[in-house]
Amino acid sequence: MNLAAHPVVASLTPVFLLIATGFLAGRLHWIRDEAVKDLSNLVFLLLIPALLFRTMSAVHVETLDLRPLAAYFLAALGLLGASIAWRGFNRRSVVLALGGVFSNLVMIGITLVELAYGKEGLVTLLTLVSIHALTLLTTATVVLELAVARENRANGQAQPHVLATTWSAFKSALIHPIPLPILCGLLFAQTGWVLPVVVDKPLQLLGNAFGPLALVLVGVTMARTPLGGEIRTTLWITASKNLVLPLLVGLSAWAFGISGLPLTVMVVAAALPMGANVFLFAQRYEVAQEATTAGMGLSTAMALFTLSLVMLLMSWWN
Repeated sequence: MNLAAHPVVASLTPVFLLIATGFLAGRLHWIRDEAVKDLSNLVFLLLIPALLFRTMSAVHVETLDLRPLAAYFLAALGLLGASIAWRGFNRRSVVLALGGVFSNLVMIGITLVELAYGKEGLVTLLTLVSIHALTLLTTATVVLELAVARENRANGQAQPHVLATTWSAFKSALIHPIPLPILCGLLFAQTGWVLPVVVDKPLQLLGNAFGPLALVLVGVTMARTPLGGEIRTTLWITASKNLVLPLLVGLSAWAFGISGLPLTVMVVAAALPMGANVFLFAQRYEVAQEATTAGMGLSTAMALFTLSLVMLLMSWWN
């Protein structure tokens, strides 16, 4: 058997080569810190919305199977709650728990799933992407605000009502360059209209530019990520994100009777490394910044092995 021709190897190799290219560029300082921020804005504010809207503009809601979403979030929210309970209810605990369940579905997942499983697999993933941040980040925000309120009450400070906190978190997660174009694309698809070629072609070109640039930026970020310090915490985050979550999602999907490509895409999505949004939460709430930065770098590096293992197991299972 030609190992290089195996579909898992064939789909993973370009992903990790592009990340390695970005890592090299970051180490050699070919890309300045200011340029990284600008390129990240380009990816998130232009390229991703173009890709997401175009992909979902041809998808009809009645054809979507929502059981994989239920299976995924049952496992993810369950692990999030268990991790918080294990470490104790405080800001640091919540941020670290989020690091163990929040996957890099966009920067790595979209390109990888399209390469490995085609457009059908991508639709399944984008259905998850559409509410992934909305569900997990809103939940984390509310729990974090409750933790902050608890700390402030202990210090005698007044805090806004929990309903106001929940509504603010929901709005922030919904009006976002990832879920918003997905929802707009789905709404457009229900009209029965077709994108005119003069609009569709530029969207296609922008979407094609997303994958390579996003993966190179992941590598650049890794080159600037210190992996020392809090090694035990970093290892726990990586183990939770890369191994425990895909196992729990697989068991949950099995309990829901899900099989075939939807099962594979959900498990692979759960096995993706930690997303950068977790570090943004660490910055905002001023806790566990070193641990989450190192966790993002280590989980991405280890994904070369853990993600390969998960994809191979799923290819044999199905």
